[in-house]
Amino acid sequence: MHMAIDFALTPRQRTLKYEVREFAREIVRPAAERADALADPQASFAAMKSAFAHAHRMGLTTGFLPAKYGGGGASNIELLLASEELAAVDAGFATTLLINGLALLPLAWFGPEELCERWIGAATAPDRTDFLAGWVVSERGGTANFDHPDPGAGIQLFAEHDRGSGEYVLNGEKHWPGNAGGWDLQGADVNICVVRTDRRRGGRDCLSVAAVERGTAGVDFRVIDKIGHRTCQNVTMTFRDVRVPEKNVFAHGDGDLVINRAFTWSGPVAAIAAIGVARAAYDFALKWARTYTGGGSSPIIAHQAVGHLLADVAARIEAGRYMCWKTAHYLDTHEDAGHALGAMNKVYCTDLMHEVVTDCMRIVGVNALDKKFGMEKLYRDAIAFPLYDAGNIGMQRRRAWGVMADTGFTPDLIADGDAIAFTRSMEGYGI
Repeated sequence: MHMAIDFALTPRQRTLKYEVREFAREIVRPAAERADALADPQASFAAMKSAFAHAHRMGLTTGFLPAKYGGGGASNIELLLASEELAAVDAGFATTLLINGLALLPLAWFGPEELCERWIGAATAPDRTDFLAGWVVSERGGTANFDHPDPGAGIQLFAEHDRGSGEYVLNGEKHWPGNAGGWDLQGADVNICVVRTDRRRGGRDCLSVAAVERGTAGVDFRVIDKIGHRTCQNVTMTFRDVRVPEKNVFAHGDGDLVINRAFTWSGPVAAIAAIGVARAAYDFALKWARTYTGGGSSPIIAHQAVGHLLADVAARIEAGRYMCWKTAHYLDTHEDAGHALGAMNKVYCTDLMHEVVTDCMRIVGVNALDKKFGMEKLYRDAIAFPLYDAGNIGMQRRRAWGVMADTGFTPDLIADGDAIAFTRSMEGYGI
């Protein structure tokens, strides 16, 4: 009797994989190579705008959004298949698409129908090929302790309710939000901002979410110049008496749950992106080992040390990919019950794939430092994964820890495919 486990891709999934691979190699790669070489980080980001428009026409920028608002309604598995192919060519471009999801999906999960129809509907409109949404959570003092009970810790972008005007007034600063500056550094079409609405209460009680529309007065953007992921944008975003209509503020008091769910969804996406980068390094190292002699009489793949290391690299990539698929399947099945697995997936794969890229460079040798071969770019992109999308040392590990500390969690739970509901009692570990 066959087990109810199948790693075979459906015909539709195989078609998606190879269509995205062709797009990544033919459209994204040349644009990313030019963009990565630019000294100005904003110019690097803006240089990918035409590739983004092409991705929109293919449904890649909106495929993960709910069908009821014009999105593709794709499964998490399908999202991962596309993300690996994009990241194997350029991790920064893949991250831009990921951030659109991080920003817009909280609207679908927690937002009122009016905001969903307005902003998700705008993102999915056929003529809005350049629509960007910013995910605005991180702050200069760090965000790992977003659920801290001390009002002076965690999120410090304040939103004061001005009942007389029917608005919230935002003051503070965000550091590292993605897509937030927009293609022209005048702002994304909408920025989804986690804010503190009560200065006297802790992070479990007083965080909400504000949708800040492009063109809102009082917002300033300064681009961060990064070592890797240069084709995606990160900024320092300053708010000075920024007025937002009451109707644009949602998830009142549930901002902590928004953060947890968003980073659960993005965990396997970041993990598979790391797999994509590692796969690109492996592909290059394997081809190199089959032809490069190192001055000897035969290709270096004939040497045991190289052969063994390549076998280890291949095994780690395969194992990491299947963990990503397992996590995506779990999220497709249980939706909001994958907080522990999503966090573990992100941590394990992004740490491991950084090691894989380094091992591939060891196989290539000193030539890996030559920019013309592209290995140094893969290394620059690989080192970012453990640090971004809720850092592995900071937020992600303690998110998994909180779920595992619950008496309802068992070592068999994930393997058996059972769900465990996420509750606030799982927050606050390690703060």
